[in-house]
Amino acid sequence: MTQTTSTFEALGLSPALLRALAENGFNQPTPIQQQAIPLALAGHDVLGGAQTGTGKTAAFGLPLLNRLGKATPVNGPRKPRALILVPTRELAVQVSDNLRTYARYLRMSIGAIFGGAGMGPQVDLFRRGVDVLVATPGRLIDHMDRGSVKLDAIEVLVLDEADRMLDMGFLPAIKRILGKLPKQRQTLLFSATFEARIKQLALEFMHDPYQVQVAANNTIAETIAHRAHPVDGSRKRDLLVKILTERFEDQVLVFGRTKHGCNRLAEQLEEAGLKAVAIHGNKSQAQRQKALNAFKAGKARVLVATDVAARGLDIPDLPLVINYELPMVAEDYVHRIGRTGRNGASGEALSLVGMEEGPLLAQVQKLLRQEVELVTVEGFAPARPLQLTGAMPNPRRKAAHRPHGAAPKRHAHAGPKQGPSRRRSGGRQGSAG
Repeated sequence: MTQTTSTFEALGLSPALLRALAENGFNQPTPIQQQAIPLALAGHDVLGGAQTGTGKTAAFGLPLLNRLGKATPVNGPRKPRALILVPTRELAVQVSDNLRTYARYLRMSIGAIFGGAGMGPQVDLFRRGVDVLVATPGRLIDHMDRGSVKLDAIEVLVLDEADRMLDMGFLPAIKRILGKLPKQRQTLLFSATFEARIKQLALEFMHDPYQVQVAANNTIAETIAHRAHPVDGSRKRDLLVKILTERFEDQVLVFGRTKHGCNRLAEQLEEAGLKAVAIHGNKSQAQRQKALNAFKAGKARVLVATDVAARGLDIPDLPLVINYELPMVAEDYVHRIGRTGRNGASGEALSLVGMEEGPLLAQVQKLLRQEVELVTVEGFAPARPLQLTGAMPNPRRKAAHRPHGAAPKRHAHAGPKQGPSRRRSGGRQGSAG
């Protein structure tokens, strides 16, 4: 019999994790979290079918942190006890940021390494000690070759977006890394698809895994109009002020990428005579709630937010969402614009796109499976036409990675069991959470 839980408390997570989830507006587990978390908490290997946007980071991150948080903290430098492999630098930063949010009340070090960034600070990270390591395969192998990282204490391995890593040619690197990990460990693999090569990968290195799968949650309301204004980055703020001034009757949610940037933008809007408040991870829960209450009560017309801070917000009847900066991960666009166009109401998603953000807009269009209307605002035409192809921008703290390395073969294990919604081999059924 399949069971579901409507609260994180019912999943059996520690009080420290529950406190952090509540303070960040995470009130109800998603379907993948309901299915995967109880299995992972019980120590099982899990083969999860879920795309970005379904809550999969918490599905593997919460049980991982719950497990590590039970151990007595070690004094002095620590070896990584959990390893999360991801395909891109953007995902490495996003996953590590999310884990830090969840682990706010745990004594735990979380670090991310990826190619293109300097090796020195990453070597220092290992010298200081890190409990949870988020890494792209190529850069991790660089450190393995240098001897700056030891993986013999890994208790939990996560492969996030495994299908994408295989598409990018990381299979040899992944197998090489797996050969350095303890055989006795818990392994969680998440993939958007369960094609043959993913199942083969699971057969090779997972121990009797449960299989869970949910549909993608990237449904976009048809009542939302998508538009983008090409503009030079240096003139974005002026264009935003113009839009907000002209649409004086609307309350608007504005998304930025960084905590400092959101804070500064809210201050600049105030200076321009627009009532604005900001919410981000550096603000206390009381400060965030005060800002949100001011926005909901109409005392502030503009709410400027980062992606993490805005998750879980319940703001009904919001007519307009503005992407002051496009997200580095296209699926986050869906989360952002989901604040408008609810329950059949019309809504508008407006993006201010700088020249370096063309490739990001291309990713959004691919995800939407439609072109976003480009409208040049009179007086704000960019110095050169917007190019939707080319290299991805390098935001601060983020850099490119590369495929790397050859790999020895790994031993085989038993195949996946069916998860909560399906019969498990051997006649037993998996917990549905």
